[in-house]
Amino acid sequence: MTAQTAPVTRPIPAPPSTPAPQRRRRKPNFFRSLSRALIVLIVVVQVYPLAWLFLTSLRNEHDFATGDPFALPSSISFDNYVRAFQTGNLGQNILNSFIVTMGANLLIVLLGMMAAYALQVLGFRFSKFVRGLFLIGIIVPVQIALVPLFIDYSSVNLLDTYQSMIIPLAGFALPMSIYLFSSFFEYIPRETYEAASLDGAGPYRIFGLITLPLSTNTVVTVVLVNSIFIWNDFIFANTFVLSEGLKTIPLGLQNYIGAMGKVDWTATFAAVCITITPLLLVFLVLNKAMIQGLESGATKG
Repeated sequence: MTAQTAPVTRPIPAPPSTPAPQRRRRKPNFFRSLSRALIVLIVVVQVYPLAWLFLTSLRNEHDFATGDPFALPSSISFDNYVRAFQTGNLGQNILNSFIVTMGANLLIVLLGMMAAYALQVLGFRFSKFVRGLFLIGIIVPVQIALVPLFIDYSSVNLLDTYQSMIIPLAGFALPMSIYLFSSFFEYIPRETYEAASLDGAGPYRIFGLITLPLSTNTVVTVVLVNSIFIWNDFIFANTFVLSEGLKTIPLGLQNYIGAMGKVDWTATFAAVCITITPLLLVFLVLNKAMIQGLESGATKG
């Protein structure tokens, strides 16, 4: 008998290795680089005046008068901030601006939301026409109302009061706030209002329990945008305010101009730093909500 031989197994040849794909080098995008350069330039242009203002407020008066005004301070001094409160009535000016800003924003939010709710949600005949009339107010300059308002205020004894500043500031800011609120209300589904009405909720209850909570970001946007203009308003305050005790910040800064036009620049810069700090802090805290409100309230209309 012949012995059986084991079958010979041949190794399976490995498949030929494919060369690794070469990574393509990204070509530099000219437009992307240009856009980044423009963004950096815009940031520098916006931030540099604030940085220069803060650094100059820390320089002493002699250093600012004799040295390079754009150089770094040779020594840091906080005497300018002390002199800012001593030279002018800065604390009272800040309080007056705060009262005017809060009062005007309260009217703007309440009247703007209620008007937009009536125009966009409730609806009525010629509602679009009425909305267009409100939007025309955006192009009306505030200067044409100064003389008529002065005459009316003097006849009803409203001159030299907080109301004389709050009412026109709120009135001229209403068209834009109505537009933002009504544009945002278009995103709220109609089924939400129909379901609430079927449950027995009236218009006021729907407004307070549904519309108002959903409009938080838009409210923040309207308040921040208007606060910047109201806080820095000079026209209405200069026209309707006659006494020293009701002067707001823009009027109060005139107190730093001395005899023969001499200006205490370092104290003035310190006062400006103090007055713009509240708005900067509020904007840095609420900027995300403001951006969301602008995106949701102004992209459709």
